[in-house]
Amino acid sequence: MENWFMLTVVGKDRPGIVARLARELFAAGAYLGEASMLRLGENFTVMLMVRGEFTADALGERLAGVANELELRVHVDAIEGGLHRHVLPDVRVNIHGADRAGIVAEATEALASIGFNILSLDSDVAGIHAAPLYVMQIEGVAADGVEAIEAALEPLRERGIDVRVETIETLVG
Repeated sequence: MENWFMLTVVGKDRPGIVARLARELFAAGAYLGEASMLRLGENFTVMLMVRGEFTADALGERLAGVANELELRVHVDAIEGGLHRHVLPDVRVNIHGADRAGIVAEATEALASIGFNILSLDSDVAGIHAAPLYVMQIEGVAADGVEAIEAALEPLRERGIDVRVETIETLVG
């Protein structure tokens, strides 16, 4: 019986991480599912769904050599596969403001309070070191429409944070 796992890998960014992991997973007889791989700061992170006839411990042990060689931290969790069940976002929220502690907590709590389901969140710190600007883009599904999102995020605007809410038109077919 084949099992599904979420493989999480973190390490200093360098060329070849994806190639080495993919080769080792192929050699282990693993099938790859959905993935998210990106650079954050000077680090590279991978979240990858993997299916195969092995346990989480066995997969971790199999990847230990690559992890040691590339100075990566590897974590494996058993999961349910759930492929081909994509939920498409219908709203995008862009938030920009002077970088300070609490922006993410305030925005996401406000969105959660109205049943907004966050599907993705990307953020960055822009500007200059002396005056950093926090930039965040959130995509998700609005349970109660754009008006509810606008109202929920109004307190952020009142504190000088720029908030823009837009619908996402998705063509499927």
